[in-house]
Amino acid sequence: MKVLVLVSAFVLASANVVKDDIYASTVIGRESMVNMDIKTKELCIMKLLNHILQPTMYDDIREIAREWIIEENQDKYLKTEVVRQFIDTFKMGMLPRGEVFVHSNHLHIDQAIKVFRILYFAKDFDVFMRTCCWLRERINGGMFVYALTAAVFHRSDCRGIVLPAPYEIYPYLFVDSNIIQKALMMKMTRAASDPVIMDYYGIKVNDKNLVVIDWRKGVRHTLSENDRIGYFTEDVDLNTYMYYLHMSYPFWMTDDLYNLNKERRGEILSYANMQLLARYRLERLTHEMCDIKTIMWHEPLKTGYWPKILLHNGEHMPVRSNNMVLLTDKNVKVKRMLDDVERMLRDGIMTGKIERRDGTVISLRKPEDVENLARLLLGGMRLLNDDAKTLHMMNLMRKMLTYNVYNTDKYTYIPTALDMYTTCLRDPVFWQLMKRVTDTIHMFKKMLPMYTRDELDFPGVKIDKISTDKLVTFMDEYDMDITNAVYLDETEMKKKRSDMTFVARTRRLNHHPFKVAIDVTSDKSVDSVVRIFIGPKYDCMGRLMSVNDKRHDMVEIDTFTYKLETGKNTIVRNSLEMHGIIEQRPWTRRILDQTLGMSGTTLKNVDVESWWYKTRTGFPHRLLLPLGRIGGMPMQMYAIVTPVKTGMLLPTIDMSIMRDRKMCRFSVCFDTMPLGFPFDRRIDTSYFFTKNMKFHDITIYRKDMDMANISKDIDLSDMVLKQDDLTYLHRDKLVRWSYRDLMMTSADNMMRM
Repeated sequence: MKVLVLVSAFVLASANVVKDDIYASTVIGRESMVNMDIKTKELCIMKLLNHILQPTMYDDIREIAREWIIEENQDKYLKTEVVRQFIDTFKMGMLPRGEVFVHSNHLHIDQAIKVFRILYFAKDFDVFMRTCCWLRERINGGMFVYALTAAVFHRSDCRGIVLPAPYEIYPYLFVDSNIIQKALMMKMTRAASDPVIMDYYGIKVNDKNLVVIDWRKGVRHTLSENDRIGYFTEDVDLNTYMYYLHMSYPFWMTDDLYNLNKERRGEILSYANMQLLARYRLERLTHEMCDIKTIMWHEPLKTGYWPKILLHNGEHMPVRSNNMVLLTDKNVKVKRMLDDVERMLRDGIMTGKIERRDGTVISLRKPEDVENLARLLLGGMRLLNDDAKTLHMMNLMRKMLTYNVYNTDKYTYIPTALDMYTTCLRDPVFWQLMKRVTDTIHMFKKMLPMYTRDELDFPGVKIDKISTDKLVTFMDEYDMDITNAVYLDETEMKKKRSDMTFVARTRRLNHHPFKVAIDVTSDKSVDSVVRIFIGPKYDCMGRLMSVNDKRHDMVEIDTFTYKLETGKNTIVRNSLEMHGIIEQRPWTRRILDQTLGMSGTTLKNVDVESWWYKTRTGFPHRLLLPLGRIGGMPMQMYAIVTPVKTGMLLPTIDMSIMRDRKMCRFSVCFDTMPLGFPFDRRIDTSYFFTKNMKFHDITIYRKDMDMANISKDIDLSDMVLKQDDLTYLHRDKLVRWSYRDLMMTSADNMMRM
């Protein structure tokens, strides 16, 4: 983010503005910020989020924070009671600035909701920004980031604002602790460390201002076989996707005043979780690992996890050892409540209804009632006079796995990986919890009738052929900006920038872009919906899977509308253009380069709406395909073409609101068929295979990029691989061992046998 101030200063200098601020002309007493263009708003937000762990370095933010008095401006908010509630809480004391804000902590989230509400109900962007500046200087940094992110996601005047990636704002939750430690070491020594140590740690310094730290040089922590797919579960973009899903559909947003109750938010969130689980299963299948098991509370949890995360207060996320006892005297009350909630949901599915305490009935009979069930499971529907936080099933299960002994007072809370939306995917047990939740949805789907042939068929339409490019994955290098994890000294605060940029270099899963071509014959001109899935062909034991065996493992990679013409149609989809995916998130400095013109204050002509959609809740493009194998991994692609259908919606659903908010995930804005169709219900194979659908065998290859870069002149005859959990992905870890070392290793292996 250090280029932020430089670019801002350059732009304003060109505009003959004296003050070194990106919105100097909009401070108190000057022109209102209401009429700002979207990219200037974006720059304002970026300034607020820069080095969030320290007081702001920008004079204009400090000035507004001093002069804006919320109590004297209650009429500037749409709901004055929201302002009064926040002021009362603030006067009583809120989460201290030095503490870690935890997403699942009841006290933390209650206060964050009050912060969000005063931001959400600010009358205009001018009041919103002044409130942000006031909060930036007074409340906990993590809470401020959480509330501000949610407000930007849901305020209509913030549409188009591209937020910095969460791993740039607060890198601590995304990189290993050894990376943070090495960055702090380089900061303290001002990049003047011992060259031998730097080489051993994998640290490179360019011109004394760019510090590159090799992520792969750290210690490999291995507790279970699940660490073999850490490259997937610990992927920063995948964890950002999970965090942004929560930001788009927070479980505590239950009131109609947010207008989220008029969207298919519950179904979207539940289906997104099921798709994540299916994608995880494909990655496990790549390594011949069988399906995960549902968690059993009365049995020891065999799977441990070592987060390797250092928090900014110096505490480490707790390590969970293997074979941990889950049910203790400390969480027996939580277990009872969890049992009651699960029993209520199962009974509701069996009887077709759940009765609230006020006498109203929640229907669970019709296909569209999956919306009600999903909101009960994942939050968003009231049963009591709170915001359904207590009855949120996933939160209750997280509490079962929380180490309560680490809570030292009412505010200090050392989170586990499960407690944070930015880290929960890293823990193998989270996928077991997710499976338990999705099993409840599957139970509801089992009570629904199977799709009829008429619902599956598209008369007059036939898929003749499906073809794809060669599907090739590889592990590439990525540089992640972690400068915000390092504190600025007094000189740097005055200069409003860091003297050094710190980068973590790691390997991550990627694949070459590919195209999917579908040849379709139609006897009429008609609008259609095309769905494309990929899934397994064989299970972990090499057995051929039936369509019912694998329907929960089918990953929907693309859904779109297409105008079929009479005769032959060839539909070609590039993976980069598939619905609901995003490409590489550029560094904040690169976003600035793309949004700011370099002559005066002129902005480049960019597609703001496209940027907003692609950088919010899209699934990472590079994770569309599982890792595959060097010799090829057989899988299947499935495509189905159906007519556009309407009418299967709850009475309160309004698709126009979802279109306005650009929350058109999957097919919700152009088709009302249940998400996951046709694999969401059990399949009768006697009539399932119609002409408008087709399975196609595909093979996913993994490219060994490292060996391809090694010179052919190097003698590899006496080089071996380091024996650790991830070496098979990093062939550049070849080391030269002596004959004696090799013989000793062989002897050790023989003794183990």
